[in-house]
This record gives sequence, C-alpha cells and structure tokens, in this order.
Amino acid sequence: MSEEMKNTGVFICTSCGIKNCVDTSALAKIAEGSVKFGNCIEGVNLCHPGGLEVIEKSILDGKLSKILIAACSPRVKTEEFSFNPDILVERVNLREHVVGSHEAGDEDTLMLAEDMMRMGLAKLANSSIPIPFIPEEISNEILVLGAGITGITAAIDGARAGYKVLLVEKKEQAGGWLQELYKQIPSSPPWSKPQNPVLGQALESLKKQENISLYTGTEILEISGQPGAFWVRMNHAGQEKSVLVGAIVLATGWEPYDPSGLEPFGYSNQPDVITSLELELMAGNGGFNRPSNGKPVKNVLFVQCAGSRDKDHLPYCSSVCCGTSLKQAQYIREAHPDANVFIIYKDIRMPGMSENYYLEVQKDSRIFLTKGEVSGIISEENQLIVNVRDSLVHSNMDISVDLVVLAVGMTPRDSMDLKLAYRQGPGLPTLKYEFPDSHFICFPYETRRTGIYAAGAVRAPLSISESIEDAGGAMLKAIQCLEATKRGEAVHPRSGDQSYPELYMQRCTDCKRCTEECPFGAYDETEKGTPLPNPSRCRRCGICMGSCPERIISFKDFSIQAVSAMIKAVEVPDEFEEKPRVLAFVCENDAYPAFDMAGMKGLKYSPFVRIIPVRCIGSVNKVWISDALSRGFDGIMQIGCKPGDDYQCHFIQGSELTETRGENLQETLQTMMLEPERIRTEFIEIDEYDKIPDLINDYMEEIENIGPNPFKDL
Repeated sequence: MSEEMKNTGVFICTSCGIKNCVDTSALAKIAEGSVKFGNCIEGVNLCHPGGLEVIEKSILDGKLSKILIAACSPRVKTEEFSFNPDILVERVNLREHVVGSHEAGDEDTLMLAEDMMRMGLAKLANSSIPIPFIPEEISNEILVLGAGITGITAAIDGARAGYKVLLVEKKEQAGGWLQELYKQIPSSPPWSKPQNPVLGQALESLKKQENISLYTGTEILEISGQPGAFWVRMNHAGQEKSVLVGAIVLATGWEPYDPSGLEPFGYSNQPDVITSLELELMAGNGGFNRPSNGKPVKNVLFVQCAGSRDKDHLPYCSSVCCGTSLKQAQYIREAHPDANVFIIYKDIRMPGMSENYYLEVQKDSRIFLTKGEVSGIISEENQLIVNVRDSLVHSNMDISVDLVVLAVGMTPRDSMDLKLAYRQGPGLPTLKYEFPDSHFICFPYETRRTGIYAAGAVRAPLSISESIEDAGGAMLKAIQCLEATKRGEAVHPRSGDQSYPELYMQRCTDCKRCTEECPFGAYDETEKGTPLPNPSRCRRCGICMGSCPERIISFKDFSIQAVSAMIKAVEVPDEFEEKPRVLAFVCENDAYPAFDMAGMKGLKYSPFVRIIPVRCIGSVNKVWISDALSRGFDGIMQIGCKPGDDYQCHFIQGSELTETRGENLQETLQTMMLEPERIRTEFIEIDEYDKIPDLINDYMEEIENIGPNPFKDL
C-alpha cells in the first residue's frame, strides 16, 4: 500500500443499474491491496441517507483523507458527495459512461469499468487537497471607471450592497452622454412621448451615498496587480494618487460612429447632413435650424442604420437608433407643427413594450415611414434631394428636404484607458466587433481579464434602461469575484475551485509560452522572460500547463503526473486480443456533459475508449500524448468546445490553441514513426450528444483500418 493511499476509502454504488451492468465485486478487488478499502455497498444508493451515513462513518472511523466514489457523473450529486474540506474526493462515472453507454454483462464493458477504477485511483494517489491562494493584502473597495448613467448606477448598487466604491470620470462632470440628451426614449407608460432623462435623479441618489468617492477630471495612469489587490495609479487635479481596490467595473461608454466615410450620404461636404447626436444638441439649444443658412427646418429626413448592419462598417444593430429617430421626429413636429418628417429604414426595431411608442408615433400623419435604401443625396436649389430605392411605395423616389439626419450607431470606447500593467497589453481583448466581452453567450459582463467587468454600451450596444440593468449585473459580478478572492477561489466557469498553478521554477527555460498563451493575462514576466504568476487572475483552465514543454506547471488536483498516472493505469491488451484502446481527452465544459447526456439517453458507442476529463482541451500537454502512444494506445482523441466567437471555448482560446499545437503533435508522431491519423481533434457543442456514437465509432473504424500500435509489443 503506497503512503499516498494509506487513508483512502473507496465506495462503489450498486444502484442506478450499476450492479446489473458490471460485476461490482470485481471492481472492489481493483481497490483491495492498494488502499484502505472502505465499503462496497450492496443494494443501497450512495447518495441516499443510508449510503451517506456509511461513508461519513467510514471517514470518522478510518480517519480518511481521500475518497473515491464510483457511482454517477461528477456533474451531479455534488452537494451529497461534499464532505469535510480536508477530504479529497474523486468520482468515477459508472452510471453515465458505463451503464448508459455500453452493453450490460459484456466483458468489454467490465474491462472499461475496471480501467476507470484504476484511473480514478491513480489520479487520487497523485493528487492532494488544494491550498487556496489568498493575496496578503485585500481591498474591499471597488473601482468603477466612467461616471455615465451605467457607472453611476453601478456605484450606487455597490454602495447599497455595503462596499466602498471609487467612481472615476475622465471628464470634469459626471453624467456621460446623458448630459447631452434633451429627452430620452420613453421606458414606461403611457409610451406616448419622450421623457425627461433619468440623469438628474441618478445624480441625486449618488450624492446621498456615503460609501462612494467621486473623482472627476481624473486620468488613470496605471492599473497593476490582481483581483483583491489591484493597485490603481491616477492623476486627479494635477496630483498623483494610488489606491488599492479589489475589483473593477468598466463603464466608459460609447462613441458615435464617424459617418465621414459613408457613401452616398455626403456628411463631410453637405452642411445640412448631420448625425442624430448633432440633432440632439440642437434640441437642447432651443430649436431646429438648417446649419447652412440658419432657417427653420420644414422637411427633415432620417436615414436609419447609417453605417450599421453593414459588413463594411458596423455589422451589428446599435439597438437605440430607431427609438432615437422616432423621439427626434416628435421633437421636430412639436417645435415646427407644419414640418414633415420622413424616416427611411431597413427595419424598425422597437423590442418589447417600446412597440407601443412606435405605434404612437405612427399616428402622426406628418411622420412618414417607409422601408428603403438611400442611394444618394445631392444638393439642388438650396434643397437636399434624397434618392430612395426599393421603397415600399415606389421602386425609386426622390424626396426634397431641408435637413438629413444620419442615425449612426454606437462603438465602444477604447479600453486602453485602463492602462493595465499586464504583459499582454494595457487594454482588454475584444470580440470581433471590438466590444471587450469575454463570452457573450455564457458569461455576460465578463472580460478576458479576471476581476474586470464591462457594463453598459462599452460591453454591447444598449439603451439607457438596459445599461442601468447592466450596471447592476456587472457590479454583482465584481462583488462575487472579490468575495471569491477572499476565499482563494476561482470565478466562473470553475467557480469555487481553490487550486491554482504552481511552478517549479528551477526547470523553467523562459520560453514565454505560458505568458503568451494564457487567455486571461494571469502571467507577467521579467525582462528575461521568466513568468511572474498572479494566481488571483487565474481561471484555473490549465492552458498554461498544456503549453509548458518543461512540464513545470501543475495544480494540486490536476497535474502532469496525475494524468500520466491515469494513462499508465489503463491495461492495454496486446495486438492478438484484437481489442484496441483509444484515449479520449474530453473537455469538462461541453464535451464531457455531452457524453453524460449520451449515456442518459442510452446511446451506445465503442467500449474500447477510455475517457480522461480535462479542464480545457487546451490543458492537454504533449507529454500525455507521448505517454499514451508509448503505452500502446492505438489512437488519441481530443474533444473540446467549438472554437470561434459565435460559439466560444469557455476559456476563450483553448480549442484554437489545440488546433495550433497540432503541428507539434504531428512531429511527435513522425518521431515515433506512427501514422498521423492516430490523433484526431473534434469539437462539439454541449447539446450535440447525439453525434457522439458516430464520432467515436467512425474513429474506431479508422483505427482498426490502420492497425495496432506497434508499441504494444514493447
């Protein structure tokens, strides 16, 4: 019995079809002699009170420090199988990955279950309980950058939750773009006309909050450190000031898209072609007059989606342009009762209850709306002639007006203002539309820098109401991160994980791969290139571990050694048994749940595959591939989340890195004189469980055609 397994208990469930599928006594024998064996419970669910009572009694009587539970998926019954925090628990998934996916009573099914037991025991023997990293100095204060309506709301929400908030604004006054608004789109009944901006009320609430320190006219000089302990250096009123904060909400807002390059609108050379923001300033200054001659307007035309929903400019919808034009059309009609307003749109988008406002505006007979494309604007006899094609009323028509208003979209403010002292740059990585969101499907408010959360129009094109709601969400994320950091825990998607990467620096060659490939900028580096880890920035994905050629990076419960031991624990039959073995590294975020669902649905696939769950497919280290091939595995699969912005890896670029690293793996195969087809990488979505049988069985067929791995004989 090894010293690592001296105080280990093994518990095998016999319910949920497990005992009917495999010989549980044979599984028990796998553990005997290698651990202090706890119990093999006959006829009782381990997760039921009786089973849990037996486990807890065994823990006390045997003073157990490690437990292996062979039952259902580790993704379920997590509360039931959570014991004393000083006990390391490993789960072996018999229910979904054996009972649900393979033939009961078959010898290959039993061999699979036995290998799974060996793998679980091997991992347990080479793992230990994580010791959380907690920064020596932790601040309970939260920095909010940007004092527009989003930043003000976030600051108020944070203060009301009991946290001190530092609200920093670059301009001399708080308020952002709302200072420029004459009125705002209605957000409540009766939905009949624009309403007064909510800024005044927000500023009054801001003044009443004692926990908020507002700094206007302040520039960020540098932000360094990590969640719980960000050092913020700023210039306020000509004086440099440094403060320590625990988390950051980025609410720096948006800029209007520059229409200068938009053809055929002629914004740069036609003074009577203006933007919706310029019209808003007119409204605040008391009237609507033509810029060219100062005369009151009589006919005004709005061009919707001016540069938006256009692959050459802004491919997305900015969400507020339609409502803004309807609002401004009412401005003009109220100021000039005889004026006519034309709105040319691709589509009018007024979601939810704001549709009521759209219906109200349509009641005005002098506001004319039609779907169409503006193909040109020319000046003729002191008038603007707007050519509209493909209109609902004519194939082409010319409209003579005094003023053209371009409804331009929102673009996010540059996050470089953060001035991050990170090895990977001063700003935030962005998605394809330049918004600094980490994952727009799964994790709103997330950025790719842990502890920094985007809110409002810097995160996505949002209305005032949506930005106010967004502010609360981002502040809650910042609080969640701060509290998790105090406990030494990771944030999403591995919430609660207390492990973190530990580096054996004596073998580090300063290759910079970990500092370059970490999706979250968790590593800084010296001038020489030596990595400087910031554990609180880490999301615990293990991508750095997969990148390291010297294998110096590991986690207490997920390491090069532990996974190598799992690989070596599998019994690989010789070629004469004609039972090939394939190793599958399966991402825990999408692929592993898909395998679980396949088992729950009773979908069958080859019993010759041995699954090792990994935190991210990007965490797979080349040494594991070499180990498996050297052991005689006939093939290796890497199955991860789909890469790209439309369906993104939960750790941003783990799947893409796996594809990039494929060249190195092919070099390994060439060195070993093995066929390139022996390694295959696949990507699936979480709901594509129905594809798993074909995915596995097609690959097994290819492996059988290739033939056995020649290393089986060695």
